[in-house]
Amino acid sequence: MDLKKLETEMRNPDTKDIDRCSTLDIVRKINREDRKAADAVAEQEDKIAKVIDEVSARMKKGGRLIYIGAGTSGRLGVLDASECPPTYGVEPTLVVGLIAGGMDAMFQAKEGAEDSVELAEADLKNLNLNETDSVIGLAASGRTPYVIGGLVYAASVGAFTGSVATVSNAEMSKYADVAIEAVTGPEAITGSTRMKSGTAEKMICNMISTGCMIRYGKVYENLMVDVQPTNLKLVERAKRIIAMAVGCTEAEAESLYNESKCDVKIAILMGINHTSASDAKEFLQDADGDVQKAITESKKNI
Repeated sequence: MDLKKLETEMRNPDTKDIDRCSTLDIVRKINREDRKAADAVAEQEDKIAKVIDEVSARMKKGGRLIYIGAGTSGRLGVLDASECPPTYGVEPTLVVGLIAGGMDAMFQAKEGAEDSVELAEADLKNLNLNETDSVIGLAASGRTPYVIGGLVYAASVGAFTGSVATVSNAEMSKYADVAIEAVTGPEAITGSTRMKSGTAEKMICNMISTGCMIRYGKVYENLMVDVQPTNLKLVERAKRIIAMAVGCTEAEAESLYNESKCDVKIAILMGINHTSASDAKEFLQDADGDVQKAITESKKNI
């Protein structure tokens, strides 16, 4: 392996004096570098969209989205996966994050774990990986053995494979059905890929999971209509979502919320099409939980 050829390991000429800068200039230099992350991601939009289409198609057949990574990349995958249940009301098994070294590695680095090819296969076997699943490998360097091992095993069982790296000609791209390479360039601090490389990876994970949730019927217009009202803040958010979707007053939204037994989707359908909770529930079931489709179909029967 020749690390010096990786863009993420190269020295950044624009930050060589960062240790002698004022605090404000340190912030400005880092911010200038961070802006490059968005530009790098923009160049990969077509591939990101393809990943979303492939993953979401499998989700509708019962498949899962599984991120696999090590270090910062692994933590970002776990973070993205862990935010899907409270945001979109999905089961915690639908989007999964695997990190080399297990969950303890979320809080304390286990850098040696990333060098094991066999460990990734064992982790995926433990999930009973199958052909309806999708495995997305995350590695800034694009060469992490743990991630490559996971992609190889995923392909062997017929699962869809994708990869996200922040270097060009990434080694792991060879093992992915769709390879995303958002080349962010040298870091402000040489080799510190938790910086703009990590930012780019997080942006891409956001796009993948959000795009899949939209295709999975968890979004109406731009509202997260399967939000789970598990605390006071989320209860109030649920009512605001109903009010915005229906175009009604807060009081009317609260009434719909209560009549629907705290189900935002049912409340929206009740408010827009003036149906009962039981009818709204039936329309939603017929539309596989897609609010937009349920509204369209139910209007034909009103």
